[in-house]
Amino acid sequence: MTKYQEWRAKIRFLTPAFLGGADQSGQWRTPPFKALLRQWWRIVYAQQNGFNVNVLRMREAEGRLFGNAWLENEVKGGKESAASRSQVRLRLTKWKAGGSQGWNDLAVLHPEVGGQGGKQVGSHLYLGYGPLTYDKESRRTVLKSPPAIGASEEAELALAFPEEEAPEMKTVLWLMHLYGTVGGRSRNGWGSFVLEPEGGWQGTPKPPLRDWRQALELDWPHCIGKDDNQPLIWQTRKEYDDWRELMRDLAELKITIRTMFTFTGGGPHHSPEQRHWLSYPVTKHDVAAWGKQLRLPNSLRFKVRPAPGNPARVVGVIFHMPCKPPAAFNPDIATITRVWEQVHKALDGNGQFQQVQQLIGRMP
Repeated sequence: MTKYQEWRAKIRFLTPAFLGGADQSGQWRTPPFKALLRQWWRIVYAQQNGFNVNVLRMREAEGRLFGNAWLENEVKGGKESAASRSQVRLRLTKWKAGGSQGWNDLAVLHPEVGGQGGKQVGSHLYLGYGPLTYDKESRRTVLKSPPAIGASEEAELALAFPEEEAPEMKTVLWLMHLYGTVGGRSRNGWGSFVLEPEGGWQGTPKPPLRDWRQALELDWPHCIGKDDNQPLIWQTRKEYDDWRELMRDLAELKITIRTMFTFTGGGPHHSPEQRHWLSYPVTKHDVAAWGKQLRLPNSLRFKVRPAPGNPARVVGVIFHMPCKPPAAFNPDIATITRVWEQVHKALDGNGQFQQVQQLIGRMP
């Protein structure tokens, strides 16, 4: 009989989270957290296998642990279903709507909007378009489907998992605590949270770092990149009293990185240009061969965390999770490499940020 280990922690949000329910309004619910567990479990699995991953075997191991409806076993020349229930169980102390109804956006200059010289745009809207939208009547940023889960909201997260999986699962949870975000537009820092387990964190797992150029061999996010043995992780030098100001500065950074790659003309483009390799689609700059349906997420991610030594304040963390674009993009690895070299150099040269010399957030 399988022996289970229980794990409990307070989960506390540092930025608003857009965890859409059936009506797309924000509410506490477990499926997004289980999905995030699976994502970071794959990264830990990749690291344990030296980043030399047989994807089919990984999916089989994942299916047996987290549940599946597709695995099959060969039995007497035929096939027998190996579908199973999840061995990882999650529970939240509350399933209810979030408490954030309104929105107070902060403006930032976007040089490509409104003609020569640019125009002030909502920084939160820029990072959260979709869950956030622009109301023409009030001329302000609003929640598309209120409410959202507000910053500082918290609940207890309880898990149970097989004892034999405990070391890996605790590493997964540690990485979620450091780098995990959840919900709509979470890659941009929305839905940043911390996990505060009973008894605190124990141990110091080995971080899943891999040379970012080698990481372009795989077409799924499986590591945090490193360059010359330094993690591709940057942190704001400034500590912020309020997440709103921090998210404004992260929006300014994202605009700076995107607009440093200029287009030679308007779309549709006959071939991809450098900026297309950051993320796709790009408004008014479709690539003819890619059309409007392909999606390439930005592999540079944002996370809001408590300031080191001062949990009442927050800092922004930027980290690169490099991987090769899907085959449908016919990826040009040489050009992609040049693009990300320029991004890393821009981050290194930005006085508002400092590169982290070692993985931050070690377990006490």
